Amino acid sequence: MRPTLLQYLAVGGAGFLGAISRFFIATLSGRTLGTDFPWGTLIINITGSFILGWFTTVVTSRMIVSDELRLAIGVGFVGAYTTFSTFMWESSALMNQGEWIKAGLNLIGSLVLGLIAVRLGVYAGAR
Repeated sequence: MRPTLLQYLAVGGAGFLGAISRFFIATLSGRTLGTDFPWGTLIINITGSFILGWFTTVVTSRMIVSDELRLAIGVGFVGAYTTFSTFMWESSALMNQGEWIKAGLNLIGSLVLGLIAVRLGVYAGAR
């Protein structure tokens, strides 16, 4: 498949929405849950895992969508919404602060909860 201008625009537009959503949730999480632990990134990555699991299941099992929409949601929105690099940076920062337990909880918890979230998304998408 050769990407078209429409596909690039779909990814870019949805990516803008994903990035804005990520910033909003990170800011809201920091204000409501505090900043001693990277709650915002954890929430974002878990919800993004759920969204991708749900969306991918729905569009592969029971809904026909265009390549542009599939790319917009999967690559654009979810790709900009979730963040591996921030997850790693915040885990490293916790280690640098001597917060090894928090760093471990962030690393292990994010991986386990992210996998559970994607599986729940697949389950919800199959219903």
